[in-house]
Amino acid sequence: MKFRLIALGVLLIVGGVLLRLLVALPFAQGLLHDLVAAQQLSIATYVARDIDHSIQVRRALIGELAAALPPALLSQPEKLALWVAERQRVNPLFNSGLLVLRPDGSHPLVQYPVVAGRNKLTYTDSDWFQAALRADAPVMSRPQRGRANGAPILIMAAPVRNAAREVVAVVVGVVALDAPGFLDRLQTTRLGAGGGFLLISPADKLFVGASDPAMIFRPTPAPGLNLLHDRAMAGFRGTGITRTPKGVEELSAMVTVPSTGWFVVARTPTAEIFRPIAAMRGLILNGTLASLAVMIAVLLLLLPHILRPLTAAARSMREMADGSRPLVPLPVKCRDEVGDLVRGFNSLIARLHEKETALKASEARLDFMAHHDPLTGLCNRAMLDDRLHQALARAERDGSHFALLFCDLDNFKPVNDQFGHKAGDAVLRQVAARLLDGRRGTDTVARFGGDEFVVLLTDLHDVRSVAVSVAQQLLAAIGAPFEIDGKTFTLGVSIGIAPHEGASISAAQLMSQADCAMYEAKRAGKNKVQVFDRESEPLNMQRA
Repeated sequence: MKFRLIALGVLLIVGGVLLRLLVALPFAQGLLHDLVAAQQLSIATYVARDIDHSIQVRRALIGELAAALPPALLSQPEKLALWVAERQRVNPLFNSGLLVLRPDGSHPLVQYPVVAGRNKLTYTDSDWFQAALRADAPVMSRPQRGRANGAPILIMAAPVRNAAREVVAVVVGVVALDAPGFLDRLQTTRLGAGGGFLLISPADKLFVGASDPAMIFRPTPAPGLNLLHDRAMAGFRGTGITRTPKGVEELSAMVTVPSTGWFVVARTPTAEIFRPIAAMRGLILNGTLASLAVMIAVLLLLLPHILRPLTAAARSMREMADGSRPLVPLPVKCRDEVGDLVRGFNSLIARLHEKETALKASEARLDFMAHHDPLTGLCNRAMLDDRLHQALARAERDGSHFALLFCDLDNFKPVNDQFGHKAGDAVLRQVAARLLDGRRGTDTVARFGGDEFVVLLTDLHDVRSVAVSVAQQLLAAIGAPFEIDGKTFTLGVSIGIAPHEGASISAAQLMSQADCAMYEAKRAGKNKVQVFDRESEPLNMQRA
């Protein structure tokens, strides 16, 4: 018992710990996840808006420059160069330079600042150049590497039109993606120790920017490698947990950059986010181990003293059970749980004989209920089946004969419908008494179910004659009037007889034969006796 109490204490402590580990900590982790996800989504939204603003400002600037460029300067390269240089110095948003291109896309008319090798480039086949020739508003290129120096750049262009709305030049602004005030904050800012940002172009399947410089301009993962990335590429925006190709689980927040169709991903390893939860889990486990050690030591010291009266009482009871000590009441030394136990033991001794007597009576009653119908007191189907098997075994052993009478009341249902089930039950009890009247001690009368009864007649010499005679007596007995609530009525009974005259047959087959004969009696007009004949020529016995 000491060990059980210790085990109970351990179980309570461990149960509390498991409750905290399996319920409280996951709940706290869920709250922390939601809080960090909301914060991360807010940060990603801010970064996306900042990028969108930077792009919108540069688009507006290139449009303003194209609108403000006097077409007359196109034929005056020196003045055009001064004009471009002045605009670049005043508003240096395009840190990789401003260019003015001819309508055919050949070498730049002017560029500022001058980049080595750029004056030899042609732009006729560039997608953004062709788009600028057709557009009335500024256009933007796909993220790409500059042909002059290989740096990651973004190009914005706007057409210069004369009074006849003809394109006479194209103003081009080139901005390096890592330029100050553009994507530099995205590429230099980290979230925690291992988190950061990604800028992705779904149309180009390309990492435009990233906190990790090695990822810039790398292609995005192939479909199927990262399910959350696949959802984001398909248009999903929000937060979710994913796992990187290196196996690091991350919480990611995706927000669209409206003007480009790109989206920003703010990501943080979940190990960093849930580090407080992990620390709390370790604290709980360590505290639990210490508490268990202290509790077990205290219980081992105190329990023997607390349980000493119980141990003494148990020893006395065991000696009484072994017969080495007379069965007498034990002294009650204290009024506590042990005292209650001793008083209960003394009461048990006083009532032992009484309980033994009641138990025997109860066993007899249960035995009767197990083998008899509770309504009529007749044998039930289990008892009938047992006695039928005994009769078959005896017949096989000494050649004795017996018969099975299957009785089904005719027109019993109207009794229940007209007088109620209580009256029907009273009629069934009267039917049982009439079936029992005149039966030998070796015969068995059983209620088979509902208004069906079976009579087993054993040790018969002239089986058919005796069985038919008994069946006629039963017809007469059941046919006598019944009285309920001052009203008199009569019932009939259809009886099927299955004689056993030595043929090898099972109990189920014999019961089936009697049942078939009973249904033949009903088909013949009810309230009749029918003997089962294996030659299919039953003998009809009319009611006497």
